[in-house]
Amino acid sequence: MNYKPLDPNKVYLVTGAAGFIGYYLSKKLLEQGCTVVGLDNVNDYYDVNLKEDRLEKLQPYENFTFIKQDISDKAALNEVFEEYKPNVVVNLAAQAGVRYSIENPDVYMQSNVIGFYNILEACRHYPVDHLVYASSSSVYGANKKVPFEESDFVDNPVSLYASTKKSNELMAHTYSHLYKIPATGLRFFTVYGPMGRPDMAYFGFTDKYFADEPIKIFNNGDFENDLYRDFTYIDDIITGIERLITSPPSDEGVRHKVYNIGNNTPEKLMKFIETLEKALGNALGREVEFEKVYEPIKPGDVPATYASTERLQRAVGFKPETSIEEGLGRFAEWYVEYYRKK
Repeated sequence: MNYKPLDPNKVYLVTGAAGFIGYYLSKKLLEQGCTVVGLDNVNDYYDVNLKEDRLEKLQPYENFTFIKQDISDKAALNEVFEEYKPNVVVNLAAQAGVRYSIENPDVYMQSNVIGFYNILEACRHYPVDHLVYASSSSVYGANKKVPFEESDFVDNPVSLYASTKKSNELMAHTYSHLYKIPATGLRFFTVYGPMGRPDMAYFGFTDKYFADEPIKIFNNGDFENDLYRDFTYIDDIITGIERLITSPPSDEGVRHKVYNIGNNTPEKLMKFIETLEKALGNALGREVEFEKVYEPIKPGDVPATYASTERLQRAVGFKPETSIEEGLGRFAEWYVEYYRKK
């Protein structure tokens, strides 16, 4: 275990800084006196107001610089590296969402493949101490063996989104090998929490409840064989990233490593929904029950996600542990307050 504290003398470039994970990571770095350059194209894939509200919370920090830019613009990205000379790059900019990749594949290739290639090229020409980047649990595809381990075979993705993330891992491995770039890929498992992504199921269910509409559950109504998800609370994700930032792969032969960051405690989708109902009920002071409509499983969805976190624990002495009761409780309190203000 070689976890070291963050170095406030370094410059940290966080791409996707207006995004859910990017915002929380930037905030954590800034709170510890680090210099953060945040980059985001602030696209309208989901509510831009939420992205702008996140950025607004970062603006008071003197050591924060925000640049509205797209990582798929190579020349503009190189200018950022030229001017700010980041020591550490955390690439969280990507087009997210499994289902949306079926409707709009172009944007995934542009952001997740071309954009990531541009990041790698910039790290090659403006050498960095460490490149940390977002991969995804979706790379495991329909693997039956659980929990998923980083050494598992991941050559059968079932969505274009998963394919782009697998491509990122291969590209990072190659650049790391050729140009000695210390690189770490993070396979995130269903991240949730306050100020989260509105396209995620738990957020959408809450929106539907307040709009007095039924929620759609894509599990065929089959409770015996319900979908399982490893739901990971945002604070746990940030602690994992923070610790890994200061632990770049240092072996001469292997300068690229991949880690799962998941809760290691998969929950049935229906249990998650019941817990969300209770959390909202507590936040509102009344009983909450969603009206439910059951539909077939969507193409690209996987039956289960379940992370082995042993590699992460060995590397940095950390294992995510926030329960869904605690995490959804915090989300529900935030949601009720945030949208009441609106």
